Amino acid sequence: MADALTLSPALARPEWLIRPGLLPYPEAVAFMEERAEAIATGRADEMVWLVEHPPIYTAGTSARDEDLLDARFPVFKTGRGGQFTYHGPGQRVGYVMLDLKRRTDPKKGPDVRKYVHDLEEWLIRTLARFNVKGERREGRVGIWVVRGKREDKIAALGVRVRRWVTFHGVSFNVDPDLSHFAGIVPCGITQYGVTSLHDLGILVSMADVDVAMKAAFEEVFGPLTR
Repeated sequence: MADALTLSPALARPEWLIRPGLLPYPEAVAFMEERAEAIATGRADEMVWLVEHPPIYTAGTSARDEDLLDARFPVFKTGRGGQFTYHGPGQRVGYVMLDLKRRTDPKKGPDVRKYVHDLEEWLIRTLARFNVKGERREGRVGIWVVRGKREDKIAALGVRVRRWVTFHGVSFNVDPDLSHFAGIVPCGITQYGVTSLHDLGILVSMADVDVAMKAAFEEVFGPLTR
């Protein structure tokens, strides 16, 4: 298990919510902004929110115009870190809203780098439940799968922190249309591809993935409310 975070006694368990259907991206951002502010001011509990989006491209704070190759879907500029990424049906997006001030070693203070490492660990442990070895790569954001002589990305990360409350989060390819990634240079990386559980021959449902994600999250970050 990853090193346990020191939690404030007043910290309630994060809420775990799965949103059915395809959620328009602007609605997701508006909700996260509001919830993160409420968490920062003590008016709401932390939250992990699992959603799916209609096909879109999002541009992080480091996105380069030349990496948008074909704007076949709506493009949204967003305040998360990172470059261009794709969201769409068959991809599980996990928006994570945690208070890092209360999830920290009091001697060290909030640690965003450790938080990102823990998000990666969450994805790696989720994949392990399907007997897939997900790996980190120095200088490459996301989680990668080795396939013979090639490496493909199966999950991406992009976070934002405001008043030490996190939002945005991760995206995990279950069974998206992988051809949709061709409209961008995913995360600015040209020499590697993308994959999904179904592309790897693991024909699980989104509900199966949600169960695995919840169990892995609790291992890394601690228990959830439901």
